[in-house]
Amino acid sequence: MSSTPAGLGAILLDIEGTVTPVSFVTRVLFPYARRHLRSYLEEHAAAPRCEAMLTRLRDEHALDLRNGEAVPPWADEPRADRVASAAAYVDWLMDRDRKSTALKELQGKIWEAGYHRAELVAEVFPDVRPALQRWQLQHLQVGIFSSGSVLAQQLLFRHSLAGDLTGFVQWYFDTHVGSKVEPDSYRRITLATGLPAEAFLFLSDIAGELDAASAAGMHVRLVIRPGNAPVAASHAYQTIRTLDEISLEAAKSRSL
Repeated sequence: MSSTPAGLGAILLDIEGTVTPVSFVTRVLFPYARRHLRSYLEEHAAAPRCEAMLTRLRDEHALDLRNGEAVPPWADEPRADRVASAAAYVDWLMDRDRKSTALKELQGKIWEAGYHRAELVAEVFPDVRPALQRWQLQHLQVGIFSSGSVLAQQLLFRHSLAGDLTGFVQWYFDTHVGSKVEPDSYRRITLATGLPAEAFLFLSDIAGELDAASAAGMHVRLVIRPGNAPVAASHAYQTIRTLDEISLEAAKSRSL
């Protein structure tokens, strides 16, 4: 059983490998975005929001080019070439699992259409809904910090196999606050929520993210789930295999 710090006020959750299986992201969400990428861009390229995303992708492309990356060529005109350029570059980014804010925003819009058509339903681990319910009863606030866009996070929690979970979540944070491996990102989260860092317990399956959150003053636990990447034996973090461990210990710590 994992011990939980006294004075805990909020749980900050990673998604992939913590709330949902890695396989749902890699085998369902990412392939869906690839399959529908070109058709989405062709349908929405003239819309202001999509045009803004294309502009941000073009700017990222230019930066990659300056940095010597072997990116696919980009053409702005005519519009069909712009769409083709963006689609090729997005495929290139996805091949590298790049944490691009513009890419994540575009993926979120594609997934939104998929959820609304009931072509996507989010898989979550069986312990997620019970844990969220217990944390709510314990007056623990819950936030999400994921490299996926806020929209993608909200869609996943709204359209899950466990039902609509959005009523249990107070905050959503994406890479607009910064990289998940940078301590300043977690400091920005504390400023946005008004809670001190020591009131947070951050749960993630990535040691580098725990390093950053810990450096910012948050409590952390390493999540071990089926299908997650192996963790180096040298890591110094307490581990949990189910969110029930946090729920049960949180109840004890708040009753002392």
